[in-house]
Amino acid sequence: MLDKLLDLSPNLGVDTVLLLTVLVALETLLSADNAIALAAIAQGLDGPKMQREALNFGLIVAFVLRVILILTATWVIQFWQFELAGALYLLWLVFKYFTSDETEDGEHHHHGPRFKSLWQAIPVIALTDLAFSLDSVTTAIALSQEVWLVLTGGLIGILTLRLLAGLFIRWLDEYTHLEDAGYVTVGLVGLRLLIKVFNDSLVPPQWAMISVIALLFLWGFSERKPAAIAAEGSAETLVEAHGSSDAPALEAPSGAQPEADEREAQEVPAD
Repeated sequence: MLDKLLDLSPNLGVDTVLLLTVLVALETLLSADNAIALAAIAQGLDGPKMQREALNFGLIVAFVLRVILILTATWVIQFWQFELAGALYLLWLVFKYFTSDETEDGEHHHHGPRFKSLWQAIPVIALTDLAFSLDSVTTAIALSQEVWLVLTGGLIGILTLRLLAGLFIRWLDEYTHLEDAGYVTVGLVGLRLLIKVFNDSLVPPQWAMISVIALLFLWGFSERKPAAIAAEGSAETLVEAHGSSDAPALEAPSGAQPEADEREAQEVPAD
């Protein structure tokens, strides 16, 4: 394995760049459903600061787990139990989401688990990413046997995942169906892993999965929440009001000014 890490042949050249581009694109495409799941999990914490910290620390642990998975991928893929555990974990997350009672935190509605501390959320985020990585890492290993290349793609994938998860935390509060759409895609990934365990020939191709996920996300972004629309309308009203207050005051007609001055002079009491 160390030989593979150090085997940076100068003949790789353009092929390496192209392959790295493919790996990054693959990680990005496969990260959308992962990102929304992590964002929804992070929403189980109170306040945006704790949510950001949970994503930051959770994905650091997740990257360490990804590195271990990549370095041991040729051994891991020999045991179907790992994929079965990942599939069952993802399906359990979906089951918990759709069967849990909705809780209200201020203006936000949240399905799924609530966390009392940051350290309760971090392991859940890391394990969720690891379950998703079982499929993407084996796909990346199939594309390239250069471990350092797969590690680079995984690192860029983690950074992309953090960016997407941060965006989804905001979007989940704005769009009505987005969280449901995200968890449906999590369920699809879990079912894909489960099918792969029992009969690899029945696994749908990646392009089909990506197409279905894209349609689900179109549905997820199809309707905005009334509160988000109202907030946007209020912001526009404030901007318009602020803009009108900055407008220059209209000057009185020139003919009216002497009359006003004359009335003011008459009102001044004589000494």
